[in-house]
Formats: sequence, structure tokens, C-alpha cells
Amino acid sequence: MKAKEYLQQLRRMDTAIGQKIRELEDLRAIAMRAGGVRYAENKARPSYTDAPYSRVIDRMVDLDAEINREIDGFVDKKHKMINQIQRLPNGRYAEILYKRYVEYKQLEMISAEMHYTYQYTKELHGYALQEFERTYPNLP
Repeated sequence: MKAKEYLQQLRRMDTAIGQKIRELEDLRAIAMRAGGVRYAENKARPSYTDAPYSRVIDRMVDLDAEINREIDGFVDKKHKMINQIQRLPNGRYAEILYKRYVEYKQLEMISAEMHYTYQYTKELHGYALQEFERTYPNLP
């Protein structure tokens, strides 16, 4: 695997977790409106049936556990990648890779922050990826 593909895994994982969190929020909204109370006769009773409501709750529990597992994996991978980036011998390369792949910044923003031209930042980014691959030749 190339360095760029390897480092982009963080953003993909982060995006997937965010999407699942939004799915869980949608399920919570569905669960909140899954039933109501009918005030017929003198007794209030729920109008939902247990089967559909329990399926939503089961899905919420499963999805919550899945999200927590993925967050754990994301945190571990992020820590590993940050350590790998920080071990690069060239500090500018480490800074560019950190800003690009951990902070998810565009090269234009990185060039402004580092007071470099966009073209120079783009070149440094390419050199940084090459250095990362030389330093870690057996990327998964």
C-alpha cells in the first residue's frame, strides 16, 4: 500500500463513524415517535406494538456497540499514525503530513499556515510521502 492510501484511512474511518452516528440519531428519532398514547376509555395505553419498536431498539443497541468498536479502532490507528509521522527525520515533512492526514487540511491551507507557496507545499507533500514510504516500507 502506498503512503497516501495508508494515511487516508483515518479520514475514511472518521467519515464512516460520523455516518453511523447520524444513523443512530435517526433511529433514536424513530424510537421517540414509535408510539403514542391513546386516551380512549379511562385508561391510557401505548398505541405501538412491541415488535417493531423492539427491533428499532435492538438495532440501536447493535449500532451503538459497532460505533464504539470503530471508535476504538480509529483512536488506535490515529495514535499509531501520529507516532509514525512524528518519527520522520524531516520536521517539515512531519508537519505537512500531520496537517494533511490528521487534521484533514487542504494543501492550500497548509501552504498559507506554513508561509510557503502552494507549489512548494505540493512538492514537499510529495517528498514527505516518499520519505514516509522509505521509513515504513511494509505498510499494511
